[in-house]
Amino acid sequence: MLSYQHIYHAGNLADVHKHSMLAWALSYMTRKDKPLSYLETHAGRGLYDLQDAAALKTGEAAKGIALAQDWFAPDHPYAQVLARIHAKYGENAYPGSPLIAAESLRHLDTIHLSELHPQEFAALKDTMAPYGGVFRQQDGWEMAMSVCPPDPKRGFLLIDPSYEVKSDYDTIPATIAKLHRKWGVGVIMLWYPILTDAPHKPMIRALQASLPDGFTHEVRFPPAREGHRMVGSGLFVVNAPYGLAEEGLRLSAQFEDKLKDPM
Repeated sequence: MLSYQHIYHAGNLADVHKHSMLAWALSYMTRKDKPLSYLETHAGRGLYDLQDAAALKTGEAAKGIALAQDWFAPDHPYAQVLARIHAKYGENAYPGSPLIAAESLRHLDTIHLSELHPQEFAALKDTMAPYGGVFRQQDGWEMAMSVCPPDPKRGFLLIDPSYEVKSDYDTIPATIAKLHRKWGVGVIMLWYPILTDAPHKPMIRALQASLPDGFTHEVRFPPAREGHRMVGSGLFVVNAPYGLAEEGLRLSAQFEDKLKDPM
């Protein structure tokens, strides 16, 4: 799909969920003095201006990171990345997952990013140029299949589709199972939206059936605006790093406590 641009949704509560768990996982994995590969199938542009007209139009960041940035202690990996990005680009800057990963990784690690949208890909290359990596204007699923297992073999794959291609819900379970067979040691993290009509449920049931050791974590939140269908965010993780489940419980408690009053 070439229509989706994440700037309209950057910094929303789904991003807070996904990005805080990503930053925590990469912080844990980089404690070990061994190189790793980071792969991402739907990278976006990597850096977002929350004062951009598109971001202001939806108001999702105002109901997201603007409320949630105080949920994290200064030494939390997500808070540390946000602080570095603000120091570099200003307080209105918000990092997408490629930039969160790059800020979390080391010189010995490798990065593979795919983005199909021409303008988003051009912005991604500019944003990520200081960090290095392999950037492809290519279908992310094709990239993942061609690169896995990567070198170094130890690593992390983030799959974050827009779900504007409705067949994704049907094809993702078999695709992730195939990727896991190709790359048995890789951490694979899938993000999915929780919408009012719950199209994710059959997908998650299929994933849990084929990958019973996978870790599922979901958070709920009020819609960002009247008529908005997204009411939560989910992650399904294969080979979840040690401690990620406990971090998920801590984050769930924050969502439940801070959002218990109607917004």
